[in-house]
Amino acid sequence: MDETEFWELVDATREDAEGDPEEQADLLVERLVRLDPEAVLDFARHFESRYHRAYRWDLWGAAWVLLDGASDDAFDYFRCWLIGQGREVFEGAVHDPDALAGLLDDFDEEIDGDGEDLGYAADEAYEQLTGTVAPDLALPPAPAEPEGTPLDFENEALLAERYPRLWERFRG
Repeated sequence: MDETEFWELVDATREDAEGDPEEQADLLVERLVRLDPEAVLDFARHFESRYHRAYRWDLWGAAWVLLDGASDDAFDYFRCWLIGQGREVFEGAVHDPDALAGLLDDFDEEIDGDGEDLGYAADEAYEQLTGTVAPDLALPPAPAEPEGTPLDFENEALLAERYPRLWERFRG
């Protein structure tokens, strides 16, 4: 599975799930089990590499504004959700986290921002296909700390200045 196929699968399942991340995860598992195990591992590698790429302080700050706070776990699930939003939203957010204000059509605080189940979809599909746990993906290790300069998430003035469009749309 190449990068284009990865994003096509993400987009198709998001559209079919009408944006519900739990439903999208279920649909991903359903579609992944139709593939061979190696393709599922390829999907997992694409997902994991983007998950690590999004481990950035500036993106965590954007998640903090969107979610009105984001613990370590909440940021992990946010990164999964962000991947589930597709290539345009993901790449746009990694390039400029404040751009999420314009990249997101709707944001329902009840369901959006938490894509925990998306992070397990490939593992679940692999296990269904093979009856075994997915092997190590042979990717570089996860970064120990987020990339970039740490932010004081408790400083609302700083967050409003750093993320003016997100702040105005979601906290203003």
